[in-house]
Amino acid sequence: MRSIISRAFSRTITSDAWRTSQRALRGIPRRIGGNGPIVHYFHEDEDPYSRLLAAVLPSIIDRYRISLHCHRVTAPDTTAAPDKLRLRDWAERDAARLARHFAIQASDSLPSSLHLSTRDPARGANVRRKLGHYQSATLYFEGEWHWGIDRLHYLEKRLQQAGLDRDPGRELLIAPPALRFSARPPTAGKLTLDFFCSLRSPYTYLAAERVRHLADHYQLELRLRYLLPMVMRGLPVPFAKRKYILLDSKREADRLEMPFGDVADPVGSPVENGLAILHAAISLGSGSAFLEAFLRGVFAEGRDAGRRTTLQSFAAQAGLDAERVESALKNVEWRTIAALNREQLLDQGLWGVPSFQLSGHQAVWGQDRLWMIEQDLLGGTNE
Repeated sequence: MRSIISRAFSRTITSDAWRTSQRALRGIPRRIGGNGPIVHYFHEDEDPYSRLLAAVLPSIIDRYRISLHCHRVTAPDTTAAPDKLRLRDWAERDAARLARHFAIQASDSLPSSLHLSTRDPARGANVRRKLGHYQSATLYFEGEWHWGIDRLHYLEKRLQQAGLDRDPGRELLIAPPALRFSARPPTAGKLTLDFFCSLRSPYTYLAAERVRHLADHYQLELRLRYLLPMVMRGLPVPFAKRKYILLDSKREADRLEMPFGDVADPVGSPVENGLAILHAAISLGSGSAFLEAFLRGVFAEGRDAGRRTTLQSFAAQAGLDAERVESALKNVEWRTIAALNREQLLDQGLWGVPSFQLSGHQAVWGQDRLWMIEQDLLGGTNE
């Protein structure tokens, strides 16, 4: 019953019809009530992503007919942002690289043109919680959330669709970087690419096929480093975070032209059995085929990975017959490997998936950071 309810919920809130109806409903006060369009921004003084996003918000105000309400907030609690020391280190490194890529000069303080509606961080955090989020460097407009500079383009498109662009037809202020698939550098075939992945991560689903194509194009040795999901490692994931990840994954899937939304959560034994088979598939050289089949099945096709026949179907796509599946399920060696992979990821200063490490370079986190791997490979940076 829990699985049925969860699947129905995910199918509903990720459907195009639901999004269209919610946008129409949320926009009523603006369209017929005389209320001006309001975008809420939640800023944490010590957050590198907040400083980066705040630097471009004056340009957003100039481009669109909106009122920007800025709220100073506290840092998210540990349930929403575990491993805060590693998170802070990663955020500093990641935000600095984003600033260089987009040529943004971040400041330690809010730009003078941004006026705080809420100065008390505790009060601002309460506003954020009531609106349904947990993170800083976030923008909220009529029911939809946008975290960081990476998702600013979605807000811009939403404002354009609402007819709020002062000068229609201009390019987006910040466009998401795309993979280039350039000519192979001479050293590419000698490099490895570690892919830290999970069978319960929708972002891993969004990354799996693309990272394989990237490795194939540049003749990299792709090594799958599977981990248990965070919730199965004792790290809680609150509802607001799970909902945001689901909706964010949907819009990213749409942008990447990938199916998504018919979700059958594989948490628990389906993940464990899946990792046992993935371990066997890797040894046979078909790990990516099984990983992609499993993730596509549970995040786009609503297939119950708790059924043995479903697992056998995923395995068949990787060349494993029923006998090999049964043999794999009896082998518990995957648990040791998953623990070692987790330690390796922690050693790189990260803890979440999907993460990637190109040999000779620092690891990066996020399906929307694959362009950094390509940039490293092509000699754009070595941070």
